Amino acid sequence: MSIVTVEPACAGAVFITLNRPDKRNAFDWEMVRAFTAVIDELEEKREARVAIVRSAVERVFVAGGDIAVMRDLTVAEGSRFIYAGHRLMRRIEESPVVFIAAVGGFALGGGTELALACDCVIAAEGATFGQPETQIGIFPGWGGTQRLARAVGVQRAKELIYTGRRIPSEEAFRIGLCSQRVPDAELDTAAVALAEAILSSSPTAVTQAKRAITQGSRASLDQGLVIEAEAWLANLASPNRREGLSAFLEKRKPEFTVD
Repeated sequence: MSIVTVEPACAGAVFITLNRPDKRNAFDWEMVRAFTAVIDELEEKREARVAIVRSAVERVFVAGGDIAVMRDLTVAEGSRFIYAGHRLMRRIEESPVVFIAAVGGFALGGGTELALACDCVIAAEGATFGQPETQIGIFPGWGGTQRLARAVGVQRAKELIYTGRRIPSEEAFRIGLCSQRVPDAELDTAAVALAEAILSSSPTAVTQAKRAITQGSRASLDQGLVIEAEAWLANLASPNRREGLSAFLEKRKPEFTVD
C-alpha cells in the first residue's frame, strides 16, 4: 500500500492522499521521498493545476515528524533530515501547482508546517493545529518558526511555539491560520469547490500571482514590488491575458489555455 497516492478530484485537480495509519501520517524519510515523487510527477505531466492534500487516516491530518526517527538522528543525519524537509516545503510553496491543505483532525508539528507551506488551508471543524515540539525537547524545523510568524504574527507564533499549545479550528480561523472552516463531512467538497474556483481563473495569472506572493513575502516592500512587476509583465506576454480581457469586453466566458 502506497503511503502517498494521487487520484482525480475534478477536471484539472487531484487529491494527494496521505495514508500511513500506523504512524498517524508522521513524516519520515519514506514519506518525504514519496511526497516529493508525487510533486515531480504532477509538474512533469502538467495535467493538474491544483492539488488537494488530505489524509486517509481518521481524525489525523499529519501528526508531525516520526519521533522514533528524530530521537536517534546523529548531527549529520539531522542535517540531511532538516534540509530534506525544507526542500519539500519549498517545492510545495514554489510549485506552479496550487496546493490546498484539507485539514481534518490533528495537524501537529510537521502537519501544521505542511499546511503553512500550502497556498490555501481549509480546516474541518474538528481539526486541531499546533507546534508542540518544544514540549518534547525540539522545536519546529521545517519552516514553522518562519511561516507561522508570517501567518499569525511574531508574538502569537512565539506564544504558540514556546508553549506548544494546540489550537482548535475555530481559533485557527480567527488568527488566519486557515482561510475556511467547514463541517467535517464537507471538507472534501469545500476543497474541490475552492479548486474549481481557482481553475476558472487564468492559469498563467494564477501561476504568476503565486510567484509574486511567495517570493514577495520573503522580500522588503520595494523588492516585492519589483517581483510583482516582473511577474505582471510575464503574464502580459501570455495569450491568456488577451483572451481574458477580450472575453470581458465581449461579455463571454474566457477560454484559457495552459501555457
